Amino acid sequence: MPDVAYSDPAVLAFIIIPCLLAAVFVPAVWFAWQRTTPARAPRATAIALALTAVWMAVTWQLADFGTFRQWDITPPPFALLVLAILLLGVRIGWGGAGRRMAATFPLWVLVAVQGFRLPLELAMHRMYERGIMPVQMSYSGLNYDILTGILAIAVALLVYTGLAGARLVRLWNVIGLILLINVVTVAILATPRIRYFGDASLNTWVTFTPFVWLPAVMVLAAFAGHLIVFQALRRT
Repeated sequence: MPDVAYSDPAVLAFIIIPCLLAAVFVPAVWFAWQRTTPARAPRATAIALALTAVWMAVTWQLADFGTFRQWDITPPPFALLVLAILLLGVRIGWGGAGRRMAATFPLWVLVAVQGFRLPLELAMHRMYERGIMPVQMSYSGLNYDILTGILAIAVALLVYTGLAGARLVRLWNVIGLILLINVVTVAILATPRIRYFGDASLNTWVTFTPFVWLPAVMVLAAFAGHLIVFQALRRT
């Protein structure tokens, strides 16, 4: 277990940010269904709340039990987690929830939500400085996703004030998705099954609590968010 304290703000970020994302997602489902199919809004919201709570609880417990640290199993449980995140992201982003959110919320709101990646990257860098996370996953290494968070705030403000439009959002969305794929690839290459960066730079910290919510919640939210923005751009 990494030597961390829950009183540490940098560690707390891996709990607070996922909980805030969940607190945004569930009401967003209600507003989206209320706008399109009001009669189904309560049921859709209840399902979203239940599934979100179950997903967060299960991934936390599996990390706490050490399930994701069983690298000698084929396929490794962590690989199944990555696959589940990919499938869930596509299901949310391209499914009914994503379509309704894309039709309900203005572009600047959908972009602004991705601003959570700025404080996340700052917290991740602190984990690198403390020797918990490999340098390759920080902006001192091969992770440039902090740019997505900074640009999300700037682009959202420009779109909100009418100084920019869909073209800038499309450019930001493509860049953000590429940067997300980049850091996820780096993280996978650093796992004990691949060891691309060597034994001194292994990515095992995300298999512990509370850091498991980095891939399970925050990467999922970032990926699904990009897909939702693409859907909104199609409507623009």
